Amino acid sequence: MSTIDEIKSRIDIVDLVSEAGVKLRHAGKNYTGFCPFHDNKHTPAFVIWPESGTWRCFGQCNEGGDIFKFVMKREGLDFKDALQKLALRAGVELKEYQRETPEIKEAYDHLRKLLEDAVVYYRTQLFNNRDILTYLREKRGLTDASIETFGLGFAPNSYDNAMKFFTQRGYSEQDLLDVGLLTEREDTKRYDKFRNRIMIPIRDEQGRMAGFGARIVDPNDIPKFLNSPETPIFSKGRILYGLDRARKPIRAADQAVIVEGYLDVIALHQAGYENVVSPMGTALTEDQLRLLKRSTRRIVLALDPDAAGQKAVLRGLDAARSAMDREGELGFDARGLLKNEARLQADLRVATMPDDLDPDEIVARDKEEWKKLIENAKPIVTHVMDSLAAGQNLNDPKVKNQIAAQVLPLIEDLPSPMERDTYRQTLARMLRVNEGALMSTQAAGPVLRRRPRETGQRPQVEMTVVAVNPRLKIESYCLGVLLRKPELLYRLDRKLEEFGLSPLAVEDFEYTDHQLLFGVVRLAVQQDEKEHQNFMVSHLPEAVDALSKELLAQTETLEPADDKLLDELLARFLDLRRAHAMLNVNQLRFLQEDEQQQGGANLKMYQQQAIQFTRLLHSLDQAKRKLSRR
Repeated sequence: MSTIDEIKSRIDIVDLVSEAGVKLRHAGKNYTGFCPFHDNKHTPAFVIWPESGTWRCFGQCNEGGDIFKFVMKREGLDFKDALQKLALRAGVELKEYQRETPEIKEAYDHLRKLLEDAVVYYRTQLFNNRDILTYLREKRGLTDASIETFGLGFAPNSYDNAMKFFTQRGYSEQDLLDVGLLTEREDTKRYDKFRNRIMIPIRDEQGRMAGFGARIVDPNDIPKFLNSPETPIFSKGRILYGLDRARKPIRAADQAVIVEGYLDVIALHQAGYENVVSPMGTALTEDQLRLLKRSTRRIVLALDPDAAGQKAVLRGLDAARSAMDREGELGFDARGLLKNEARLQADLRVATMPDDLDPDEIVARDKEEWKKLIENAKPIVTHVMDSLAAGQNLNDPKVKNQIAAQVLPLIEDLPSPMERDTYRQTLARMLRVNEGALMSTQAAGPVLRRRPRETGQRPQVEMTVVAVNPRLKIESYCLGVLLRKPELLYRLDRKLEEFGLSPLAVEDFEYTDHQLLFGVVRLAVQQDEKEHQNFMVSHLPEAVDALSKELLAQTETLEPADDKLLDELLARFLDLRRAHAMLNVNQLRFLQEDEQQQGGANLKMYQQQAIQFTRLLHSLDQAKRKLSRR
């Protein structure tokens, strides 16, 4: 989740607008009030849609936007200043973005080239060592094709082999230190970091070399696994091993499986299960789960059956709960005040490994068994209940209380009221207590991370809530494509004009950050002094630089040819316009009803707006039919 998205998730637009002095009232799922940006106080033409976190004035302003646009217009700020102001309110730290200069990029490319050369070096050492090759083939069951595909190698049992090899080829010792191939003692003596270990190249999600994982050969050596140290291009909490090869299979299966070991990943890929990845250690991080979230929300944890693996499952719960997007669920508190209760939007399950076997051992025993294990993975709440109850005296009231205290917060994260009710009943039966006792336990202590704050009007509760809005996803995808292929914009404009529709404009995007990015794309294709990408890099507002990189990363593996991609983009923009028009038509119906009750002074204006949007809907539907026949 980007910094901008996190700020949006923590600030309720209804609260923000209310605190600006706008009196709001319910109108269906939405809110209406008098627009704070002009003097007409006769008709409540200002509308807020809490689900998308956006607002619009149907009166004199005829403007709209999100929380950033509201603050910008209300206080006369630019986007950067509004971002800083709202970040402070949301308690989100803004990290100053430092652009990657050509010099830094060149330095990083130099480190990656050294790592690629190291892959070749270690692979040569492996094929010169018959014993290690035999171990990988016979003990681990790996084929030569898998060994080659994953670039496995071997670090000889020497303190300076790698150092001599690479310094003789022009690399400096500092290069080797920077990339993590050398280590330095307190007396400044330097030596090879990896010795007598199987070397496993680790690549980032884009397939670029980042570091190595190294497994022992001698069972007496410690630790069993040794990773590259943190470097400018390697951070073990931000990489998932095998993701560069697993991204497409994960999307195809709409499911990701997380295992604990590098060799587990290789063995499973070899067996045809290519939607498998591994973290850089037992503890899952938010960044790793966010990488997976780009491809799927269905995640199975299939960690080793030992104690460390089981603890990793439980440690991963908090990371999973905070990394996945959340969707608002409307509910009323005792005072009748509207709340937005965060419910986890993901399907997290746990596969139990039988007979104390590791994943690679299971697939070696029976490939079909692995498939069944994943299919039978338990919902994570069920797994936690079973794990916490195993070997415990469930007749002990303190044990019951401890289990309930850990399970109830997870139940409250579930998106469906029916699921929550079902799991409460299951927990009550397991603990052999009355469900009412569980509910009273829950009420006695907080189960969501909340922080009270004073607003001067009423005590409130702040919680992290990310609105999962389909429009947001579509806008993000379309922008990512245009940032990567800005030349498509002219072709899109021509196609829209052929359908009798207006060219794309910033108004086609609801979110202020998206509008800023699209504005840069539009300027880039309108000028002819610079190459499009170079122009965008030099003119991109710093405040949305990180967002642009995230959107580009999401569209990095575009496969359709330009013609097919153009049709796909066109269809999505037609859908965006249609959704926007429908939303406005429906809202104008409410406004017309209110206006009739107030005397009807602005009724004609609302009717004309409704007619315009209705005609637009007709044109969009015609365009969509023509597009589908092509």
